[in-house]
Formats: sequence, C-alpha cells, structure tokens
Amino acid sequence: MISIIVPTYNERENLEELFKRISDALKDYEYEIIVVDDDSPDKTWEKAQELSKSYPVRVIRRTKEKGLSSAVIRGFKEAEGEIFVVMDADLQHPPEIIPKLLNALEKADIAIASRYVKGGKVENWYWWRKIISKGAIMIGRVALPKIRGIKDPVSGFFALRREVVENVNLNPVGFKILLEILIKGNYSKVVEVPFTFGLRFAGESKLGKKQIFNYLKHLYRLMRWEGEIDRFLKFAIVGTTGIFVNQFFLWLFVEKIFGKGASLDYLIANILATELAILNNFTWNDLWTFKDLRRAPLYKRLFNFHLAALTGAIVQWVIFIILLQFGIHYLIANLIGIGFSFVVRFLVNRHVTWG
Repeated sequence: MISIIVPTYNERENLEELFKRISDALKDYEYEIIVVDDDSPDKTWEKAQELSKSYPVRVIRRTKEKGLSSAVIRGFKEAEGEIFVVMDADLQHPPEIIPKLLNALEKADIAIASRYVKGGKVENWYWWRKIISKGAIMIGRVALPKIRGIKDPVSGFFALRREVVENVNLNPVGFKILLEILIKGNYSKVVEVPFTFGLRFAGESKLGKKQIFNYLKHLYRLMRWEGEIDRFLKFAIVGTTGIFVNQFFLWLFVEKIFGKGASLDYLIANILATELAILNNFTWNDLWTFKDLRRAPLYKRLFNFHLAALTGAIVQWVIFIILLQFGIHYLIANLIGIGFSFVVRFLVNRHVTWG
C-alpha cells in the first residue's frame, strides 16, 4: 500500500490534473492519496472531496493548524500504507517519478527526488531563486554534517518507509520537512533519483521572506538537537585559550627574542606563536570538543588538524601583514586576523579532522 501525502493551500486548479497523472503512474500499485488542506480560501478541500468519487482520495481539512510540514506530519499519522510519498500539488513534482522512487526504496529507506544529482535539473527559474536554493543547501550541509553527502536535502518530493518516521518526534519549522526527517529519522541508506523541477501548473509560489527566516530557524533548532551548537561553543572556548597562547608567545618572541625589527621578524614570530596555539587547540579539541568523533588514529587527526588549521592560519597571516602596513599595532592586527579565521577553522575541522 502506497500512501501519497499532498499538503495543499489554494491548489484547487491543480488537483484534477494531479490525480489523473498519479492514477496513470500508479496503475499497477495499490495506493491512497491523502490531501491535507489548511482550509484554503479557494476551497481546495471541497474540490478534493468531489474528486474522491473518481480517485482513492481522503481529505483532511485543518481549520486551526497551518503549515506545510505539520500538514505532512498529520498525513503520516493518517496514512495506512507501508510506504509514504510526499509531494506538492502544483505539478512541479511530476507524478511520473513516483514509480522510480518506489523502485529505489527496494534498496534504501528514503528515496529523494533530486534536482541536483546527475540527470536532475530546474527549469525556468529566475537567477535569484537558484541562488536561494543552492545557498540554502550549502548552509544546511555545512551546519549539519549528517546530510553533507546528500545533494538535495531540502527537496519537497520524496518517498520513505513507514518505520523511518514511526515513533519519531518531528517538530519542523517552515517547509523543509525532509531536513527534519534526515536528521531525526530511523534509516540507514538514502538514494537520490534525478528529476526535472518544472513550472508551476497553476496558482502562485509561496516562497517569501518568512519561509527563508523559518529555514534558518529550523537549521538552528536541528543544530541544537544534533549538539552542533554545543560543539561550536566548546570550539570557541578552546579557541579562546589558543588566543592567549598565541598572543603570549607572539609577545615573547617579539619583545624578548627577535626584537622589534622588520615585517619579516614579525611574520616569523607570528608563525611560531600560531603553531604553539595550534598544538594547544588540537589537544583540547581532541579531548573535549570532538571526543565522540575520534575514529582516525591520533597521528592522522593531528596531521589533518594542521592541514585544516593552515587554511585559517593563511587567512590570519594575510590580514595580519596587511593591517601592519596600515600602522595598526601588531597585537591588535593579530587579534583581528584570528577573528576572521575562527569560523573557517571550525568548519574545516568539523568536516575534515573529525568529519
């Protein structure tokens, strides 16, 4: 039994075409269509009820709750099938892809209709929509390492086995229910199936500033749930100790060993102080910040930590030298350089050294 969950709001004009194409695509399957409508002003729910005379449609009209993600969760609770398919009603998610998703589930727990794997694409989007979409995915993959191998973790078109979400506390914000499932769900393998994301058949897009804000809020909540916010704070605390180590040895080398000479003397002193700070930071991060991720041998973690730190260090050194040319005191110049490199250091270390 396949349960196709379709959250709707003002999609009345799309339903007849949608149901017909689903029926054609799934003629060899037993299926149900669950329409979860948020009391649409255009009476989408009423149209769906009319069409239930011709198609296996169940309609849930919500008058108090609102939101795509909560509508999908309600659909999960009402569904009778062992396989759930989630899709929009606007026909940008072609029903003809559903059998491919079902085939993919023979070897996976979640099958995602993906715009960004080989063979997938987006048609007729404005440039700013492409930037927003790619930017959202990039931010998500950086913030949540668990999904970094997935090309389209924000797709609204996917299929999964019932057990992936059974007894899972899903509480997403905004539209991106798949992101919540990928972080909290019970699964071992994800497969992405290419598809072409086309033009909306009828109605208007619901993307706006509120949806963008909700996405960022959702990421933050998932980072907290995954412990990534706590990890970032620990990394910041360790980084603070590194600042003191770096600043102390820079002062020691400049004032007591090298003396206040040419820019090259400052640079050498800075490199040595930075290396001592790196060793300090590695020790505490390995013992505290990333202790649950210590899978590679110690020598490899240390080597990778140096490679990762080098990226941030280059940023730091470049800024340091540039600011010196503007007459900024060397300690202040160094502090500013450390600040710019901090985020770079965390991201590279999280994804490489303890990835």
